[in-house]
Amino acid sequence: MKWSMRNDKNEIDNSPARDGSLVHGVPLENLEKSRWERSWPTIACGAGLFSDGYLQGVIGSVNTMLDTIYPTQYAKSAASRNVASIAFAGTVVGQLFFGYTSDHYSRKWSLLVSTLILMLFAALCAGSYGYHGSIGGLFASLTAFRFLLGIGIGGEYPAGSVACAESTGELKSGHRNRWFIMFTNVQIDAGFVVAALVPMILVLIFSTNHLRAAWRVALGLGVIPPLSLLYLRIKLKEPEEFNRETMKNTKVPWILVMKFYWFRLAVVSLIWFIYDFSSYSFSIYSSAWLAIILGPTAPLWKTFGWNTIIELFYIPGAVIGAFVSDWIGPRYALTIGVAAQGIVGFIMTAAYSKLATPENVAGFVVVYGIFLSLGELGPGDNIGLVAAKTSATAIRGQYYAIAAAMGKIGAFVGTYVFPIIQANAPNATRSGQDPFFVSSSLCIFSACLALFLLPHIGQDTITAEDLKLRDYLERNGWDTRQMGSKQYQMESTTSVDTKTDKV
Repeated sequence: MKWSMRNDKNEIDNSPARDGSLVHGVPLENLEKSRWERSWPTIACGAGLFSDGYLQGVIGSVNTMLDTIYPTQYAKSAASRNVASIAFAGTVVGQLFFGYTSDHYSRKWSLLVSTLILMLFAALCAGSYGYHGSIGGLFASLTAFRFLLGIGIGGEYPAGSVACAESTGELKSGHRNRWFIMFTNVQIDAGFVVAALVPMILVLIFSTNHLRAAWRVALGLGVIPPLSLLYLRIKLKEPEEFNRETMKNTKVPWILVMKFYWFRLAVVSLIWFIYDFSSYSFSIYSSAWLAIILGPTAPLWKTFGWNTIIELFYIPGAVIGAFVSDWIGPRYALTIGVAAQGIVGFIMTAAYSKLATPENVAGFVVVYGIFLSLGELGPGDNIGLVAAKTSATAIRGQYYAIAAAMGKIGAFVGTYVFPIIQANAPNATRSGQDPFFVSSSLCIFSACLALFLLPHIGQDTITAEDLKLRDYLERNGWDTRQMGSKQYQMESTTSVDTKTDKV
């Protein structure tokens, strides 16, 4: 006997493969698990992005310290830009590599390997040393270790965030987006805050006379976040959605997949590129801007202290945005947040000459903080969610990896472009205004892309996308019975045969 199910055109499809309860499995929220059993995989998979926020954010303050220690060898050399941005290049490599392995081998083991890489190279960055004490060798080794560290950071995106998104399918409907955001983007932002606070504390402890110790400790503390998650990640199992939908045991029909997803992936990638172009660049150079505003006589700890206050503005935007994403949906949350950010950015551009003075530094911090907070409420919270939930599970790791890699390329480009924009400004005021003008214009462009070109994303979009891709592949002659882990294929075949006999 055949079972029937209505497709998007309200036509009846009599294929047994379309029966969600037999082939796609029991709805994830109906699985017999306790609340903790449903929640902890989401935490273990996503919380590692705290490492990304810390390790990417702390390098801005480390850069400022190295500028102070080596005013001629470092500050006026290419090493200053390379150390700050080379991790983005490594992150792109890691995202693409682990995106492939997370789809074709294992979400769990891809995540575990990336965790070990983070721990190893965070420690090596702290211990960077030039041959026979060479200063140039020190900068070269730090640059190389930062690149390799970036590969580990990259693994957190397609392996960790994707597995986190799939695990939220087992949570209560109406709360899934906020859980994903709380353990992905909010973790990144918390990492940025700690990355700003720690250097300030270290400078107060060691004083400006011992910055050589301060910057090494700041980098070395980056070992702690991935180490704290190691046990939970060892205990992880593959997400149930991955077991049901993986194509790791068959050849992926890439031509059909690309025809189905290419346009959507292009839109998501472009929005992520624009967001990271601004956000990471502003984060890395914020302490340097504050140093200029406060003047050369201000102590270094005060610069880092104001930078910590700026970074704190990320948190309310990210936390509020997590709930907004559930209330109105990621598409509208992203659009409203990034459009509002663009408007505040234009206001800041107009008022920059008055804000960027030592007596008005508090006003600068507040307006700049609101600008950053709105960015988190919009694209910061939702672009990763959109990337994780607008593709089918079988290719989600690679889809997400490409979009996230485009974001990191944007961050990499931004860290090079922003100093060039400032260097070519006709005066000091324009040097501060121009980056905000460029960023704000791109925010408005992103809002248009999200509003008009992104699809609706509901609470059950992950399962819906899986069914849509299955339907598309079947209509084009590809046998979807090849999908799923070997164990799941055997279980689903047995289930179908049993129910057929009963009918």
